[in-house]
Amino acid sequence: MRPVFLDDADLRAVLAAVPRARIVGGAVRDALAGIAVHDIDLATPDPPQAVMTSLRAAGLKAVPTGIAHGTVTAVAGHRGFEITTLRHDVETDGRHAVVAFTDDWQADAARRDFTLNAMSMSPDGTLFDYFGGADDLRAGRVRFVGEAATRIAEDYLRILRFFRFHARYGRGAPDAAAVAAIRAGVGGLAILSPERVWSELKRILAAPEPAASLALMRETGVLAAVLPEADPAALGDLPADPLLRLAAIYTGDIDALAERLRLSGAERETLLALRTPPAPIDDEAELRRLLADVPNAIVAGRAWLAGRGALVPRILAMARPVFPLRGRDLQAFADGPALGELLREVRAWWLAGGCVADRAACLERARG
Repeated sequence: MRPVFLDDADLRAVLAAVPRARIVGGAVRDALAGIAVHDIDLATPDPPQAVMTSLRAAGLKAVPTGIAHGTVTAVAGHRGFEITTLRHDVETDGRHAVVAFTDDWQADAARRDFTLNAMSMSPDGTLFDYFGGADDLRAGRVRFVGEAATRIAEDYLRILRFFRFHARYGRGAPDAAAVAAIRAGVGGLAILSPERVWSELKRILAAPEPAASLALMRETGVLAAVLPEADPAALGDLPADPLLRLAAIYTGDIDALAERLRLSGAERETLLALRTPPAPIDDEAELRRLLADVPNAIVAGRAWLAGRGALVPRILAMARPVFPLRGRDLQAFADGPALGELLREVRAWWLAGGCVADRAACLERARG
């Protein structure tokens, strides 16, 4: 069946300007898998300068986003479409590749990581599948293009990408050749930057069902290499929130993890908040007290981690209580340090009462 995304007006405008281009990668894979297509990337045998000339002649904006590597972004309808000139690898070092342009579609496909990512599709919907990617996708099999060990040695990040795609598309036993090559190549993970490792771990943890991939990562030694403090058995039935799942399976120090994987400040703070007691209980006043100081999403996350997922809808639906007084409201009763102390005392009283006292009641309490 012809994929619906091929009828997208903006995409059609770009393809009309660069008629030798094909859709490649994730858009083709997800369309065949029946998954909604979001980002659409294209490839073409035309050199990048010719692509820019063609786009501008058609009245489209052309941005040289990575022109040294053959990538131009076409802007149509306020949307960007990356167009990359076909390439083949000249040299690789496990992290980066030196490439040369080519007009050979199969050579370009041969440098990609997995068969399910090596397919391309022409504007009329014709599928080009040089390495059996469509069959692998139907079978739920993530298989490297060509020799698995060779693909891994070109870029060791592909080890983690294997588990990401296995978590999302894999079914049943993993490809034996891939697993053997991963076991042999685990040591290469050490040369990857922390940012690249965390980026892939985050995607694995965001998959709908990552448990099998995490278990396989532990079995192959990959988890010990990138997240040795993880306990995949603690994943349970948590929703597809990578930070929540990380908080569940990670047994070590959060600050040490944040430094090692170069987590953002917001990610670190979220993990610390999720791991901070108390966990919510089925008590209306206690829930209000928690929500007065902690955002709903964090309280809900603590409920998940405590095995109290049934509370989550209730927590998310609750309005956060807001203490009705500010310091200026108490200036008639105290000043200086005493004012701050009085404000804290009244708020503690408000909290103890379940956060239901209104402004008038809090002022009365302040009067003593």
